Amino acid sequence: MAQAQDFFPGFRSLQIPTVAGRIFVRVGGSGPPLLCLHGFPETHAMWTRVAPELSKRFTLIVPDLPGYGDSDIPPDDQLPAALGKSAIGRVMADVMSQLRFQTFDILGHDRGARVAYRMLLDSPARVRRAVVLDIIPTLDVWESFANPEAARLMAHWTFLAQPTPLPETLIGAAADHWLESRFVRGGGARPAWLTEDLWEHYRDVHSDPLRQAAHCDDYRAGATVDLDDDIASRKRGELIQKPLMVLWGSRGNLATHGDPLAIWRRWCPAVVGGPIDSSHYIPEENPDALLAQILPFFEAS
Repeated sequence: MAQAQDFFPGFRSLQIPTVAGRIFVRVGGSGPPLLCLHGFPETHAMWTRVAPELSKRFTLIVPDLPGYGDSDIPPDDQLPAALGKSAIGRVMADVMSQLRFQTFDILGHDRGARVAYRMLLDSPARVRRAVVLDIIPTLDVWESFANPEAARLMAHWTFLAQPTPLPETLIGAAADHWLESRFVRGGGARPAWLTEDLWEHYRDVHSDPLRQAAHCDDYRAGATVDLDDDIASRKRGELIQKPLMVLWGSRGNLATHGDPLAIWRRWCPAVVGGPIDSSHYIPEENPDALLAQILPFFEAS
């Protein structure tokens, strides 16, 4: 890996054993614990632009999700179920227990945000409050595919969920092009926040065929166990009772889904939030605006 530790100077690096294998974690700062969960196609390094300010107020626990970055890939006979967001939530709860944090806040983006809201539903006693970035729940994503524009913009969901080895084979044939397409939608230059060091870090991770397959299994879980878990929660009438903030990029894909807060109110009637001037990668594109929203939320009593 391309010197992931350099993105978080002063943080400790740990490898924590779990049922999903070893989870790579960076820990730093001081104050109440804040678990930061990254999205696809990134790693824990996505939080590098907000970590300095957050670490002044919180103890940051910044892991690589199973199958990503320097964390282990669960055994083949456990995939894709081991990459279901409820399963990953149990792994993250175990990580926090081993670090002696019994309750904590969560900041999650993209796939990590899906882990966060499932933890609010599955393990509410562990989570004090959470912020999720640029998502609607998994069930609502699949339901939105009746909208052709939403289906086009979210086509990677169906592509990556195809049976092995189709997506892995196609990705492996043009791995750099695939990775760049995730950051540069519609062509054009790489965004300024995607520095050469950060690009090389992500490129190094995504050059591994085993990681490419794990990312596909993540999305296969999204089309199977994650969808089943959300359907079951809706049928049982489960609601998120803890404080939840939802923020999304005003120039991102969620604009095609209607009002994100209206969608989230079906899951959390007291949800708060709104748009931020950004596309999908909010912590990297507009860290100051993000911090202005989340610091008062997390610091509320």
